[in-house]
Amino acid sequence: MAEDKRKVVIELRDVKRDFIVGEETVHALRGVSFKIYEGEFVTIMGKSGSGKSTLLNQLGCLDTPTKGEYFLDGVPVRKMSKSQRAVLRNRKIGFIFQNYNLLPKTTSVENVELPLMYNTAISAKERHERAVAALKAVGLGDRLYHKSNQMSGGQMQRVAIARALVNDPAVILADEATGNLDTRTSFEILVLFQKLHAEGRTIIFVTHNPDIANYSSRNIMLRDGHVISDETNNNIMSAAKGLAALPINTDE
Repeated sequence: MAEDKRKVVIELRDVKRDFIVGEETVHALRGVSFKIYEGEFVTIMGKSGSGKSTLLNQLGCLDTPTKGEYFLDGVPVRKMSKSQRAVLRNRKIGFIFQNYNLLPKTTSVENVELPLMYNTAISAKERHERAVAALKAVGLGDRLYHKSNQMSGGQMQRVAIARALVNDPAVILADEATGNLDTRTSFEILVLFQKLHAEGRTIIFVTHNPDIANYSSRNIMLRDGHVISDETNNNIMSAAKGLAALPINTDE
């Protein structure tokens, strides 16, 4: 079998995560191993209790394995301190959440600038320029100075995506990123994710919705803390076609 020459962005080696609940030990992850390569668009799926949220916390450097090793862009994470993980997380991961996690009283640009505030090497001028560029990249060039209460759910999620992009992270980690959106807006966000994937971005989309898997390049399924399937999607559906097939909403 030919050696894969692609750059490895994420690598888990026999990752286990246990939690003590009362007198019992809960085995949330039971030896998870996989690699994610640069430029992949991967969905990680599983029902409640599958270990999906625990794995998300591992991938996002919010937690560390009980056993096993996790490498983010070649950096071993397990023995890092919380502060070391925070720095790595800020530089290497762009987070996108179901609930957007925007600061309500600040503008789009100010929200997108936030991840850059922790990098003293970036001037205020560059920070602003990068935030504006990220917002334009997600189609919000006309919403730079709008606040959250002046935007729709889809627009707020686009701000969150711009915030995830602004640091040029090694990986974009999306947690149920379409979970609070209606069908039309969900397709619009999936179109954007597919565009980012086409541009070479590495995306991990954690979801309980199996339909999302149709739009990504690879699908990993969890059950009871194990990876039960890891498959390449050779028939990726176009979110743009799905959006075009929806009836036009005449109520707006």
